Amino acid sequence: MSDGHRKYQRGPFRPGQLRSGDPYELSQGHPVFCAPTGRDGTGPNGLGFAVLDSDPAVHNAGVDTGLALGPDSLRAPDVTVNFEGGDGTWATQAPLAVEYAGRGQDEAELRTKVAELLAAGTRWVWVVRLVGPRRVEIHEPGVAMRTVGDEATLTAPGVLKLPVPVRALYDRDAAHEVTLRNLLDARGYGSLDAVRKEAREEGREGEARPERHHRGARTALEEAKPARRRLPLRADHPPDRSWSPLRRQPTRGRAPATARVSVAPCSHPFNLP
Repeated sequence: MSDGHRKYQRGPFRPGQLRSGDPYELSQGHPVFCAPTGRDGTGPNGLGFAVLDSDPAVHNAGVDTGLALGPDSLRAPDVTVNFEGGDGTWATQAPLAVEYAGRGQDEAELRTKVAELLAAGTRWVWVVRLVGPRRVEIHEPGVAMRTVGDEATLTAPGVLKLPVPVRALYDRDAAHEVTLRNLLDARGYGSLDAVRKEAREEGREGEARPERHHRGARTALEEAKPARRRLPLRADHPPDRSWSPLRRQPTRGRAPATARVSVAPCSHPFNLP
């Protein structure tokens, strides 16, 4: 269906008639079929979500989040950042949306989708081009679209705290590096080197602890010595020489006849000269 037809003839469908998981979006009341994601975009979609969702300033992010942009429009960008919830199934709007354009992309439909998002209050729509030289098209309301290459960085003031390298939106290694950077920053670390430095400093502090801790350990060991060293030796309590190794209880006199062994008196540890 042409853009002109949509502009002047609104369709009969409304967002409330769609359910989560239905393979359709709505544009001015007309259904737009959403085909399964091809191999070009299936990996980058997840990478872009991880990079943006881990930014310290981001409250939420989603993949294929349905945005009810009006009474007869429902759009689901590939990645949505800081979307606002509505009364029903669908969110209402988001300040940042990302679309991945791979092989077979319907360019006319993409332009319409971008225009509807911007008209509904989206501040930035980033279109990541996966065919040809890697690049990102930046769309903003009232501003001419501009394109940046894979060595550039993207910013979204008020939405993202940290800049996003273009490469991190589709390259796996770059995405993991930026995601780690975001997670560390959220916990007060500027880099992984800062974590290592803190660990080394804590290790040195542990080695330099006062000697009193060692003295305390020696005191505890001294107090735990066997109690027999503190027992008095008294003449009216002679050592018991009647214990037999063949029995678990004291015997008087010699061992039982059935054993037929001769047991020599044991040397008691307290039998001191």
